[in-house]
Amino acid sequence: MDISLILVPTDFSECARNSLDYAKKFAERFDARLILLHVIDNREAAHFSKYSKDPIEKVLERLTNQAKQSFRRFLNGWDGRDIVRETLVSVGPPFQEIAMKARDFQVDLILMGGYGSQGKGGTIEEIFFGSTVEKVVRLLPCPVLCIPIGWPEFVQEEK
Repeated sequence: MDISLILVPTDFSECARNSLDYAKKFAERFDARLILLHVIDNREAAHFSKYSKDPIEKVLERLTNQAKQSFRRFLNGWDGRDIVRETLVSVGPPFQEIAMKARDFQVDLILMGGYGSQGKGGTIEEIFFGSTVEKVVRLLPCPVLCIPIGWPEFVQEEK
């Protein structure tokens, strides 16, 4: 198996941190690089815009700046920063943005946690149409590895 580029979508949660740690181990094992992606859901941004009375562009600018700060905090003290090729903030439906970035960068693997629902009951939309993870798995031809929260430590085989 040849893995040189891994996409790691993140919502900055504990589950996403766990996935990032797994991605680091995979990257080390296969001498790969990571692309970290956070997606701002445009539907949520429109909702914020309606209640804040700010134009959507202003809300998206604020959310993008917050996401960039969250990336800095998320990666602060993490010992895998040297294998991160890029950190990206994108706007749109999360599953579509993840799929588009995976195709644009021609990644070999997507490694993600319970992005969007974090393994809880989920929304009505998730019940009928599937979670972000389920949609990514259905949309993409590359492998998608889903890491649930609390999954045991990554174990390397002995040589």
